[in-house]
Amino acid sequence: MSELGKTFLTIGLVLAGLGAAMLLAGRIGLPLGRLPGDLHWRSRSGQTQVYFPLATSLIVSVLLSLVMWLLRGWRR
Repeated sequence: MSELGKTFLTIGLVLAGLGAAMLLAGRIGLPLGRLPGDLHWRSRSGQTQVYFPLATSLIVSVLLSLVMWLLRGWRR
């Protein structure tokens, strides 16, 4: 049971860190979510919108992969 608690605590700390990083990025003017390559489609009537942040997703994925790789190397 203690391993499950440690896992939940780690996940919570990681999510809190990501939330703080996103707030900081918004305050310094980093255009996450508005990058070239982020797809946005609106119907002619304006009632339907589809948004897919492709470029932002790729950048976040690469950064998280790098962080996980560094943490895994640091734990050994």
